[in-house]
Amino acid sequence: MEVNSGTSRRIIIRTSSIEIEAELIDCATSDAIWKALPLESMVNTWGQEIYFNIPVSIGLENGQEVVNAGDIAYWPPGKAFCIFFGPTPGSRGNEIRAASKVNVFGKVTSDCNIPGRVSDGEKVSIERVA
Repeated sequence: MEVNSGTSRRIIIRTSSIEIEAELIDCATSDAIWKALPLESMVNTWGQEIYFNIPVSIGLENGQEVVNAGDIAYWPPGKAFCIFFGPTPGSRGNEIRAASKVNVFGKVTSDCNIPGRVSDGEKVSIERVA
């Protein structure tokens, strides 16, 4: 996965307990999410993944089930923004596995030591870095 090396598109994801910076790759999924920013939602957790619904509807784009720590992705069935930090209940061994195929569209560029620091129902916001 190549991070967009042309015009860098960076975002900040915030809750009351964390602030995560990420860089978007050049793809249709990141374009659609970028256009929808800023966004607010409520966090859900699933193992070492946090995810939340967003008002964006995108089909599958280069879908994958196994991802890497720090990947940010869009899950089409749930219209959800996902951030993966480690194994999920769907993982086999030490892999990081999404519930089903996701569109990876970026990578966390700051601290990935997040699991346990964010709770279900916590307010989350995503905005462009100026």
